[in-house]
Amino acid sequence: MTTPEDLEVLKIIESALNKRWPESQIEPSLDRISALVDALGSPQLSFPTVHIGGTNGKTSTSRMVDALFTELEYRTGRFTSPHLESFLERISIKGSPISPEALIATYNDIALYLDLIDSRSTVPISYFEALTALAFVAFAENPVDIGIIEVGMGGDWDATNVVASSVSVLMPIGLDHTEYLGETIEEIASTKAGIIKSESHVVLAAQEPEVARILLAKVLEKSAIPYREGVEFALTRRDIAVGGQLISIRGVHGEYTDIYLPLHGAHQATNAAIALATVEAFVGLKLDDELVRSAFASVISPGRLEILHRDPTVIIDAAHNPHGAKALAQTLKSEFDFESIFCVLGILGEKDVLGVLNALEPVVDRLIVTMSDSPRALPVEELFESALAVFGSERTFSEANLNSAITYAMEQATLINQVSDGVSAVVITGSVVTVGAARVALKKIESAQKP
Repeated sequence: MTTPEDLEVLKIIESALNKRWPESQIEPSLDRISALVDALGSPQLSFPTVHIGGTNGKTSTSRMVDALFTELEYRTGRFTSPHLESFLERISIKGSPISPEALIATYNDIALYLDLIDSRSTVPISYFEALTALAFVAFAENPVDIGIIEVGMGGDWDATNVVASSVSVLMPIGLDHTEYLGETIEEIASTKAGIIKSESHVVLAAQEPEVARILLAKVLEKSAIPYREGVEFALTRRDIAVGGQLISIRGVHGEYTDIYLPLHGAHQATNAAIALATVEAFVGLKLDDELVRSAFASVISPGRLEILHRDPTVIIDAAHNPHGAKALAQTLKSEFDFESIFCVLGILGEKDVLGVLNALEPVVDRLIVTMSDSPRALPVEELFESALAVFGSERTFSEANLNSAITYAMEQATLINQVSDGVSAVVITGSVVTVGAARVALKKIESAQKP
């Protein structure tokens, strides 16, 4: 049981981690993490691994893979990033975030080693590298049967790439983090292809032709076995259903029909097909149909087209690049029947702002630009100027405080719903930081509304 003392210690640990290089400050290299895990006894090699990279869909797919392995009675360890509310969310054991007690014990085990590697390097261990090591040690000390490891940003130099993965997964690759990954999609693909290991199984989402060529060349170089979306496996049917969708999948080893997935969007259906192919590739055989249905029925993906409030409907989605924003827009248009949409948008400064705005413009009626308290947040004045160019002055509003922006959007949607037969909704998007803060804000709003 977590005590108040545990929570205080957890705050101290989080503060210590936050003083390290942030995730936006990167010195691409495996030298530091390699030295750290070597000093720790290579905990990442104590369990088999599924390694999931790419640009979009990694976290949702990781959760689906976790659900499938859990139904197969594997004890899972899942490492994802970033988090919505608590950094504990990044390290999950048996489908639940690591407990404060376990995190404290694990941190105490590695703290001296963090300091040791810091003293031997001109560049200190970063926040992400420290969390990656924490996850590896936690999975070794609380023994897991399978590690499900999401790549942070890159590929070949990403801190997670010290694992010896049995299955590597490459989700759709697009332009993102160009300051670190390369200016062209070919450069980014080459970096992300670095997670492919020799003689491993590689699950490949459908890609742009130039990306596919690079990934397949890497597969050939590594003598790996590819499973390509649309060739070795595919989503064969998708029907919209209440609260989600009904899908059918041609897997690597068999057919699966009438699977209920309680998530919205064609992209989530595709993620499900990739997740199923991943687990099939790992176990080497067809899975039981009812097991598959049970696993997918249990899947949740917080912050991904997540409905957090009714009357008015409030949806949060962590779309942070044009590809994600386009998927969000398509889903809002095809699977919801909103008369009008108020969009609260907060973006990080290094992102393709115009790309996100142009993707959202066809489905958003009024845009309220704002900013989170992240030091990486794009100033609201700059976002407003960009938004005016896309949405025009009559559809664009500005509110620097995120909570105030959410309250304003909800009030406006409520007013329209009171005088119209249609349904107005609020969509909050732009970054994981924005939707994470929105989750906290909405909890406070709902609490204040209770009698």
